[in-house]
Amino acid sequence: MNDMSAPGDGVKRTSGARPLLIALLVAGAFFMENLDGTVIATALPQMAASFGARPVDLNIGMSAYLLTLGIFIPISGWISDRFGARLVFTSAVVIFTLASVLCGFADSVGSFVAMRILQGIGGAMMVPVGRLVVLNNTPKDQLISAIATITWPALVAPILGPPLGGFITDHASWRWIFFLNLPLGMVAFVYALILIPETKSAARPPFDWTGFVVSGFGLASLMYGLELIGRPEPVWLEAWAYVAAGFVLLAGALFHFRRSPHPLIDLSGLKQPTFAVTIAGGSLFRIAIGAVPFLLPLMFQVGFGLTAFHAGMLTLAVFAGNLAMKPATTPILRRFGFKPVLVVNGILNAIFIAACGLFSPDTPLWFILPVLFIGGMLRSMHFTALNTIAFADIAPREMTGANTLFSTAFQLTMGMGIAVGAIGIRISQAVTSQLGATGIPAIDFRLAFVMLGIIALLAVLDCLSLDAKAGDNVSRRPKASAKKTA
Repeated sequence: MNDMSAPGDGVKRTSGARPLLIALLVAGAFFMENLDGTVIATALPQMAASFGARPVDLNIGMSAYLLTLGIFIPISGWISDRFGARLVFTSAVVIFTLASVLCGFADSVGSFVAMRILQGIGGAMMVPVGRLVVLNNTPKDQLISAIATITWPALVAPILGPPLGGFITDHASWRWIFFLNLPLGMVAFVYALILIPETKSAARPPFDWTGFVVSGFGLASLMYGLELIGRPEPVWLEAWAYVAAGFVLLAGALFHFRRSPHPLIDLSGLKQPTFAVTIAGGSLFRIAIGAVPFLLPLMFQVGFGLTAFHAGMLTLAVFAGNLAMKPATTPILRRFGFKPVLVVNGILNAIFIAACGLFSPDTPLWFILPVLFIGGMLRSMHFTALNTIAFADIAPREMTGANTLFSTAFQLTMGMGIAVGAIGIRISQAVTSQLGATGIPAIDFRLAFVMLGIIALLAVLDCLSLDAKAGDNVSRRPKASAKKTA
């Protein structure tokens, strides 16, 4: 197996089959982490009964996990440069797997929350460091395929998690939700030792304690406030107080990062239009998409009166669309380029999200299933395009900082989707009450989908500023010589 470097980038990249194997390994780890964040939602009543507590008391377990991610994701880049990607990634897999098993053995709310915090630490290292490994070990001409591979866990897990959790809980025990991670983690650990190269940064910048404290508290406050908003009966004053405090602290962190000689998160990647688009417009898109797995099952169950099983089966149409689009993603991007795909596909995304607002209890399946399936295809295409073009023009020396910022924004905005969905329902309730349209079935949910469609459409405006040839260095086909070398 030979090594190949992009001209002038100064980073040794692996060619042949190894980049794909690394991407598959990281995708598997991502899937384990993403699935674990969503699969327990349907198991909360049974878990609460085991602990002798109320289901609402277990919300702290989900909150603790999200807060830990918010605090520790920003330091993942510094730790990876300091101790090496292989050591950090394999350690993260071990921590996450061990914490999962201990969650399965938990006998009280306190022990469960403690293990969820430990899981959050492992997940905060596993996701961004894994993505950084893929970026640093994949030739530019293979980047689309690699990013498409590691993108599907974020798309699939929120759809597959709730029905899978319900199935395991009904036919076995909620504890198996966590025990299943043991064989997956062991396999990931072995292959990480084999595939992931040992890399360390020659530079040893001092740790940015000020940036860590301010950004950590800001992210934790914002994510906790958003989690409060997403609850069935939120305390609005408390929730918005946390959100406001989070925004203020994050603004202070950005001010610090721009002026610090050794910032925890390097913001220099924002000078590249291709990266800036994925942080600005891309965040709006991820907010809209993040709300769909939350709103769809809720609308089918609460609004239409379907069972949890039937609602889960309908939402699997989105999952099927995600998988169906995956083989076509690379050819489409190479044929048309990033800007046309992001603009046209972005508009179609907005239309199909808003089209969910046309659903009613009397809507036939022949209309619902194609809308969900095609919507799943479109979101898969857009995710891959955004996640690939983000790093198309990032220099190797800026890759760690850009990846850390991207991972932080990704986690935050996907979490914001649930809060925005909940806010959309509240706004719709107020509007329908004023218009006297409360008698229309599921009208609150349907108007919320229209609002999400508008948010997704606004995300397209940012893509219009891209150069027509943006991302050409990763979308053009590999040269024949490179293939022979591989």
